[in-house]
Amino acid sequence: MAGMGPAPKPADQRRRRNATVATTKLPAEGRKGRPPKWPLLDDVVLTARRDMAARKADELELALLEPNLKGRARANAQRKADEARAAATILQKQLEAQKQIEGELWKQLWGTPQAVAWQRLGWTREVAQYVRWKARAEAGDLDASKEARQLADRLGLTPLAMLRLRWEVASDEVAETRQARARTAQQKSTRQRLRVVDTDAAAGGE
Repeated sequence: MAGMGPAPKPADQRRRRNATVATTKLPAEGRKGRPPKWPLLDDVVLTARRDMAARKADELELALLEPNLKGRARANAQRKADEARAAATILQKQLEAQKQIEGELWKQLWGTPQAVAWQRLGWTREVAQYVRWKARAEAGDLDASKEARQLADRLGLTPLAMLRLRWEVASDEVAETRQARARTAQQKSTRQRLRVVDTDAAAGGE
């Protein structure tokens, strides 16, 4: 991905005040519409581990049907079969949880202002890779956390990364106008209440 050089200096720190750095304005309300189709396969590594554990459990459980297997040998075989089945179940639950986190995060990210730039640049797979690493990180994978942080910088998900990419979230004029009106209405209401209090106080003094 391009644009990861040093962050541009603010306008008041540049030697040439009239020299401007072109920035990409992103809408404050974020990207509208449905997110793109998820482009990645299910986690290949976790899927392979789950399948291997399930096959091992099947083989061990089949061996338990051997009539000559008795005593301590049978107890050990049962323990191993139970451990293999538990491992396969845990890996299946991890896959399900990861898929759920990926779906929620994918939908959330494609509603951000940055998503407008991603769509223009065609960074669908790059965003998906970040989502996968982030989901693994939330499951406690420290190496995945490092990868997620690096991709977050490349995708402009931090203030410094946005500065380096020369992305800027445009002010939401509609929201600002609404907030200004609300503040004005609140101030008027406060002044009216104060006038009522002053009037009542004056009447009481008489």
